[in-house]
Amino acid sequence: MKRSDTLSLVSVAAIWGASYLFIRVGSPEFGAAAMAGVRAVAAALMMLPLLLWRGQWPALRRHWKPIVFVGVTNAALPFLLFNYAALTLPAGLSSILSATTPLFATLIGAIWLGEQLTVQRMAGLCIGFGGVVLLVGGKLHLGTAEMIPTLAAALACLSATMLYGVSGNFTKRFLADVPPLAVAAGSQLTAAVLLVGPAVLLWPAHTPSAKAWGAVLALAAVCTTLVYVLFFGLIARLGASRAMSALFLIPVFGVLWGTVFLHEPFTLQMLGSCAVVLLGSALTIGLLERRPGRAASRVHFLCELMRLGASMARRI
Repeated sequence: MKRSDTLSLVSVAAIWGASYLFIRVGSPEFGAAAMAGVRAVAAALMMLPLLLWRGQWPALRRHWKPIVFVGVTNAALPFLLFNYAALTLPAGLSSILSATTPLFATLIGAIWLGEQLTVQRMAGLCIGFGGVVLLVGGKLHLGTAEMIPTLAAALACLSATMLYGVSGNFTKRFLADVPPLAVAAGSQLTAAVLLVGPAVLLWPAHTPSAKAWGAVLALAAVCTTLVYVLFFGLIARLGASRAMSALFLIPVFGVLWGTVFLHEPFTLQMLGSCAVVLLGSALTIGLLERRPGRAASRVHFLCELMRLGASMARRI
């Protein structure tokens, strides 16, 4: 794989990891609904011209019904849920919980689409969700007033990743032949239509600061619009399986940005839980399966990806 593609993979992970930083900064001032509405509207306004320029508007019109479903499950509801969680949880913790997306995607695929669960993948599910229990259990503050808000926020994150799993399987079944940009732009347009009303009704009494506005606009422009373009380009060049490997670096960057810019604590318990969740996810999607002729290349690819990610982190 070209070094430029490896750099693009790490960049995608770094940008998506930064989304939890921006959500954490903007949500307390905007509130969950208002920030979700602004993000969706801004992202739709940025994506639609690109969609028209590439001549993919007809694809959106032909498949608008399933795209609306994706807009609800992959944008509108997850935006609200992650924003709500950010009112309580640190950015790093939210990013680690987001790594459960492959677990839910595999579980839902097995239940809904009848996809086969091998012993390795079932073990991955158990390990991954065990890591979530370790992570959340260590943050619950049992017997204190913080326990209920923390648990509710963690469940909001997990609900969002479960919806990503539903959306991923739905897209695989009903939208596999639709241009990805049409799905992305249509889903953001759907989210904008659904969220603009709640955003207006629940607009904060005090005008959000320039810092909060910068966070939500960066979230829309960089972490939604730009990263979709980069990610779909990677899928076209490398294939979906290799492109999805970028997701395993998102918690690394989510924790890094939260620690550097928000001074969030990072404990050994969080590190261990993150490692367990990622191991479970890797097993679940078959990333660690042995296949003749591919093992060496996969190991080399992952080592190069992690090496470059560590190099970028040292420079920050």
